[in-house]
This record gives sequence, structure tokens and C-alpha cells, in this order.
Amino acid sequence: MNSTAQDEITEYVERVRAALADLPEATRAELLEDLPEHLAEIRAEDTVTLTDRLGTPEAYAAELRATAAGYVGGFPEPPKSPWVTPAEVRAQVMRVLEPADVRIGPVIGYPRASDFLRLLLPAWWVLRGYLGAMAVAYLFDASGNRPGLLPRIGGSTLVALILLAGCVIASILVGQRRLGREGWQRYVLNVGAVFLVLFAIGVFFSADSDVRNPGYDDAGYSGGNPYDYITDVFVYDSTGKLVPGARLFDQEGAPIQMGNAWCEDPETGEGSHSRSMGYPYCPEAAPFGAPSAGSGGVPEPDATDDGSARPPAPAGSATSPSAPSSPAAPPESPGAPTVTPPTPAGR
Repeated sequence: MNSTAQDEITEYVERVRAALADLPEATRAELLEDLPEHLAEIRAEDTVTLTDRLGTPEAYAAELRATAAGYVGGFPEPPKSPWVTPAEVRAQVMRVLEPADVRIGPVIGYPRASDFLRLLLPAWWVLRGYLGAMAVAYLFDASGNRPGLLPRIGGSTLVALILLAGCVIASILVGQRRLGREGWQRYVLNVGAVFLVLFAIGVFFSADSDVRNPGYDDAGYSGGNPYDYITDVFVYDSTGKLVPGARLFDQEGAPIQMGNAWCEDPETGEGSHSRSMGYPYCPEAAPFGAPSAGSGGVPEPDATDDGSARPPAPAGSATSPSAPSSPAAPPESPGAPTVTPPTPAGR
């Protein structure tokens, strides 16, 4: 019992003694003989003051005075509270759990199940300290990261270890009753324990969900698509001729869609929707002109130094002077006789 409660009991007894000063000394001493112990029991069962629970000391002394004539050594019962006290709730719960405590105990090798649970108290003290540290880190960590196995605040492992050690030591001291557990402190601890259990259940299910559904990170090329700015596609055959209405497909047989089916007249600048069912959408905008008549097509592009093919030269461009010309057929010798093959018989 703390000093505040003891001082309250002492003051209450003295005021009752003063209110009974007119009674004989023997009677007054008999009435007040067990009063301090009686008040201590009442004070331990409830968190309210003795005045709120029993009334003023003078009123309580009046009740004692009424019993003085036929006094039998007891004290008047305090007035019944209209509210159910925690002590009454605890008594009702224990009344229900008592049979189960006796029946389950022998199954696990103990007279009572509560005897086995008492052996687990040190483990509960450590777990309570750990859960308390995790709850503090969860409330005060503003980094937004997922909580790990240590109560990190701001991602600091050192702070996590200090916080964990402090909470575990404090929990053990409370469990060993070295820290105050009187009156309202006991109820605060019980409420805190319920909160920590609910917090642990929530963290457990959250971690279980993360393990079963880890998710995935989208992987992509961050350099950009080199085909983002393509507006049309022009397909040429091996002779350099433009292939109208060409269609492109990938290895899965899915059509490749690129460009914008919108053509602009180079002379007027007016735009219109293309009616082409394939590529190119705008044939008149081809980058290489059509081959001239009788040329037999445009020759295949020359290879560049790096091995890639050069595009066909635009129409009207001069032939490269370095390109070798086709060798001329050798002239016939004027003096060479003409040999006529023999005609088969019967022809």
C-alpha cells in the first residue's frame, strides 16, 4: 500500500475517533479496534476514496454509535454501490473458472491449471516488455517502414536495443511487484496487458499476410521506349519497293500496333484519317521515293562499316562515283569461225 492510501486511512480513523469522543474509553476502543484493517481492505478493493465509498468520517461514526448499545465486535457494512465494481466482476469470473481450473490441472500434471500458468509468469513478463517496446516504436516511428523484429525508431538499431532492454526490465520489475501495483495502478496494468495482447494479434496476422502474399515489384526499362515517337511504319521489299498495306505481327501472332492513323497533306496542311488497312498509313509520306521505270528496282542497300544496311538512296540522287559499273561483254573475234553443232539423224 502506498503512503497516500495509508495517510487517508489514518486521517479517516482519527476523525471517527474524534466523533466518538463522548463515548466511554472502553467502548470507543472496542469500536475502533479493527477499524484500520477494515478500511485498508475496502481501500484495496476500490480506487475511490474512503469518503466516496463510506461517507464522511462523522457519518460513519454515527453508524458505529448506533451499534454501540448492542455491539458485538463487527463494523457496519458500507452502503451498496449501484455500480458493479471490478472486484465483483473478478469474483464472478473466478467462480466460473474455478471448476475448469481444477479439472484441467491433472491433465497437464498439476493440481490446478493455474499452478502451471504461474510457472510461465517470467516468460510473460519478458514478452510483455517486448510487446510494449514494439507498441512504442509503432506509435512514434514516422519513417513509414514496415516494422521488423526490433522496435526501431527512425531505423536506428541502437535505439531499438535500448528501448527493448528498458521495457523488458520495467516489465520484470512490475511482475516482481517492485514497482507500484496498488489501487488504480493495478487496473492500468491489466488494461495495458489487454491492449498488448490485441496489438500482438494484429501484428501476427499482418506478418502472416505479408508472408503469404509478398507481392511483386514491377520491373521495366527505365530508359524509355525508342518507338514511342513513331507515327508511321514503311515496309520495303528486297528490291527497295514500298509494300502497301503491310501488317506486322510478333512471335505470338499478335498484331503490332504503332503510329497514328492520321495523315497530313504536305501542301495544304490539312489532316484526315487514313483509310489504309495496314502500313503505311500515309504512303505519300514515304521517306524513300518509288523506283524509276525500267530500272529493275533499287539495288539492295550497301553495308556500312558496322555491318548495318544503308537505306536505299532517294529517287533522283546521283549514283556514287565509287560504285563499280557492270563489266561489258567481251567483243567477238572477227576471225573466229562459227561452229554449227551436228544435227541428229532423223530430224
